[in-house]
Amino acid sequence: MSTRHGTALVTGASSGIGAAYAGRLAAQGWDTVLVARRAQRLDDLAQRLSRATGTTVETLVADLSEPGDLARVARRAADDDIGFLLNNAGINGYGPFAGLEPELMTKVLAVNVLAVTALARAAAPGMLARGHGTLINVASQLAFAGALPPHPLPERAVYGGTKGYVVTFTRTLAAELAGTPLRIQVLCPGLTATEFHRSRGHEPVPGRDESVHEEGGMPVDRVVDSSLAALEAGEVVCVPGLGNAALIDALAEAELAIRTAARPLGR
Repeated sequence: MSTRHGTALVTGASSGIGAAYAGRLAAQGWDTVLVARRAQRLDDLAQRLSRATGTTVETLVADLSEPGDLARVARRAADDDIGFLLNNAGINGYGPFAGLEPELMTKVLAVNVLAVTALARAAAPGMLARGHGTLINVASQLAFAGALPPHPLPERAVYGGTKGYVVTFTRTLAAELAGTPLRIQVLCPGLTATEFHRSRGHEPVPGRDESVHEEGGMPVDRVVDSSLAALEAGEVVCVPGLGNAALIDALAEAELAIRTAARPLGR
């Protein structure tokens, strides 16, 4: 059964922000494609959403660090029913950079950078051709924490770098597509009450039941509330819990000032 909205594709949908966002979209009438590594978690969520909302829920079990799986999800993202893409999948790979396992480093880069970019590229042309669409990339407040030392923040050189890419990529893409019907957002949550910190990313957290890491954090529903409110307001950068939105404008002004001051004389 189709809906008036179309279909939303959500990566990292087996728990946390992804699962909560998928639930909210289904309640609004979106059919959903749920993407994650944990088949049982996806099946459980699909059954709950289908029963609760009457929408069509599709599952795609995929590890986005694997080229074949990423290509398969990208083909689905390019289909003409996709009107909403939430690039939420991410892994942290926290730890000292000099001791970071090369395989895990590659996985973090593949999921946090390559998959986000590839899926956005797959979905955007069709959305533009159809004259509507929403693209949300999930980054992190750690994208703005490059100069801050670890403790109490995690050791995060690669993770922070990937999330900095997501922020810059999304803001730049939004500027490129300004004036088109596409809605584009980068969502930058801080510490959130999910199980994200319970795994570095080699393998997902086991079990069928969601859990919350010991650090706690903002409830996922508040993160989704902030994202949806910012989307309606046309805000490209959403930082849940940020009380002073002028700080985002100040960031853009500082960037312009740096570029202007750094121009060679005569140009």
